[in-house]
Amino acid sequence: MTPPPAEPSASRPAPGSQWLLRTEHTVYAVRLEAGGRWAESAAWGPHGSETGPSALDWSRRTHFVTPADAAPAEYIPYGLRPFTGADLTVRRPDGERGTWWTCTGAEQDEHRSLRVEFTDERTGLRATLRYQTVPGTDVLLRSVDLVNGGDEVLHLEDLDSAAVNVPVQGGARLTYLAGQWSQEFTRHQLDLVRGRFTIGSTQAVPGHAYAPWLAVQDAAAPDGADTPTYGVALQWPGNWHITADAEPGGAVRVRAGRVPHEGAVALPPGATLTTPVLACAFSPEGLDGLAAVWHQYERLLAGERLHRTRKVLYNSWEATGFDVEAPAQLELASIAAELGVELFVVDDGWFTGRHDEKGGLGDWWPDPAAFPAAAGTGTSDGADTASGPGSGSGSGFDATDGSAGLDDFIARVRALGMDFGLWVEPEAISPAARLHAEHPEWVYRIDGRPVTLVREQLLLDLGRADVQDFVIATLDRLLTGHDITYLKWDMNRPPTERGRPGPTPPGELDLDAAHVAGYLRVLDHLRARHPHVTVEGCAGGGGRIEHATLARTDVVWPSDNTAPLDRLAVQHGYLHAHAAHTMSSWVTDAPGVFDPRPRSLAFRFVLAAAGVLGIGADIRGWSAEQRAEAAGWVARYKDVRDVIHHGRSRLIGGPDDATCAVQYDAEGGGRVVVAAWSTGRLDGAPLVPGRPARVRLRGLDPAAHYVDHDTGTTYSGTHLLHSGLPLSWSADHDAELVVLARQ
Repeated sequence: MTPPPAEPSASRPAPGSQWLLRTEHTVYAVRLEAGGRWAESAAWGPHGSETGPSALDWSRRTHFVTPADAAPAEYIPYGLRPFTGADLTVRRPDGERGTWWTCTGAEQDEHRSLRVEFTDERTGLRATLRYQTVPGTDVLLRSVDLVNGGDEVLHLEDLDSAAVNVPVQGGARLTYLAGQWSQEFTRHQLDLVRGRFTIGSTQAVPGHAYAPWLAVQDAAAPDGADTPTYGVALQWPGNWHITADAEPGGAVRVRAGRVPHEGAVALPPGATLTTPVLACAFSPEGLDGLAAVWHQYERLLAGERLHRTRKVLYNSWEATGFDVEAPAQLELASIAAELGVELFVVDDGWFTGRHDEKGGLGDWWPDPAAFPAAAGTGTSDGADTASGPGSGSGSGFDATDGSAGLDDFIARVRALGMDFGLWVEPEAISPAARLHAEHPEWVYRIDGRPVTLVREQLLLDLGRADVQDFVIATLDRLLTGHDITYLKWDMNRPPTERGRPGPTPPGELDLDAAHVAGYLRVLDHLRARHPHVTVEGCAGGGGRIEHATLARTDVVWPSDNTAPLDRLAVQHGYLHAHAAHTMSSWVTDAPGVFDPRPRSLAFRFVLAAAGVLGIGADIRGWSAEQRAEAAGWVARYKDVRDVIHHGRSRLIGGPDDATCAVQYDAEGGGRVVVAAWSTGRLDGAPLVPGRPARVRLRGLDPAAHYVDHDTGTTYSGTHLLHSGLPLSWSADHDAELVVLARQ
């Protein structure tokens, strides 16, 4: 996703030059300021928005600010823009931070891409603004190449990816996704008439508190289906920020980028730094339309993997925890197979020394106590006793490891008709692990300072090439040595003492970017070396979800909270930003954390079926009736998952409404799937007069007729659009999955 380094500029443009970038339905106009000192926004919206006086024009009158402070600047340094928020701050060795540049070149490829270059003569710094449209979407990608053409080290204190100027009149209505662990992606809104709003993370991952995503509407307009809506999403799995400013004169400007953990990034002479990509999107159809733009973009990110069936899985964590033993796992697998499950995943606790949170991480060898070898078998092959970088610990294990037993266990799972998957946390290490004893230098730490345990574990410095090589070799060994087709990559702690022992001064290290590069290198290796393996991304739930990760994984885990009404709020927010085919969701027996009201097994299944269906309950305790109901839901999901994963999603209502739903339209409109839930009180409904709840569907053909697959009821498109789909809720019926076929 990162664009290539800057190339020589083609020509110096005249001041006032304007360039247009066109996506499928939108236009983005950039012009050069009259003095050639910066680029600024001229239009962003539907095709035709660029015709006529710019909605971002301003009076050019300034008091106590500079013209650049009031301009709709696309990207501008401190020095030119000293008061209202610069996108780039460069510190020279003498401490001076001002940068003053002029445009030295521009090159455009029709309306698809644009490069505009600015140079500061005194420092030799060259900044190339990059714009790239994404064919088949209404997404524009922006980033900046920064090249040090001088002879002294420059320190970049602010290095945003881009700024976007939103053409609003009455201030901004901001929609963002926030929460905490177990409450991720909760949708929030606020009006920003004056002032600054900032979200971000310094936990080396996007974090549970905020998603790197923001939607902007004119606060003077209603939050409706025909309200122009603008959005940004930062593609960066490290430290980040998104900042919205309601600036002097009524302008609303949003900037975003990475946040250096060390306070600044050193850029030596001759070096190039490329900022993370900021994806920008527009829809004239409100938040729902903006969600559709992001969903289409994520389908393109998946490439050919989009068409891989996302199988119904069972994960044993909530049933057995760390107590992983083959007989109990096989009992769960046998029941799961009867339910129609297609993939069995063993979570944490499968490897040596992992009896609780205190041990095992880093020593990625199957535990022979958990997976004893069948009679007459030994180790699976010589590779399991080899030493070296690929052997797991660096010194090898003897024939008592559980590799042969794991192979036998996997064969038994496959004999039940299911694929097999495994959980790993490759960035983590336990202090008691053999790996830690052999390579203490691989752990983030500051010499002479104490280390902090989080979840009884430390974090490997994945920015080191030798640590990356170890992780790659470990995963290669597991995936080539065993019949594993699913890998769940988890991360359960942020870095605390962010240091790397060695001669390089801490201020010259860019540990955040190095960790990101290492993480992406490993994922890229998995995609290239093991293309058949489905990869799930997880970080204590939804702590590391953004487009760079989604481009390299198949599904992600939005939250560890699987309680029904809690999870409904998580998924409602998640689907504003991300597509259903990426959203792994489980049916469990978990009670509510934030909303304890009970809900039926049907509610839980319809909720999990709204994305990629999984089961995580202890199904050994389910009654025969519950298992039969579960098998029915699994079969129904398999019949419609192609529509859910590949169709247009429409969010109808929300978790605070008495009834809410997600509508999925198959391409071409031949089938419509509606997942609907009752979130209100259910008691007393049969005793008083009442009517069915009705969900007004969207986007249907008014002249067509639609037949309910289960009841045979025929509806006109007009009826479903105007009167709505009737849903009769009761204490025994609080969710439904309706399939409508167009006639």
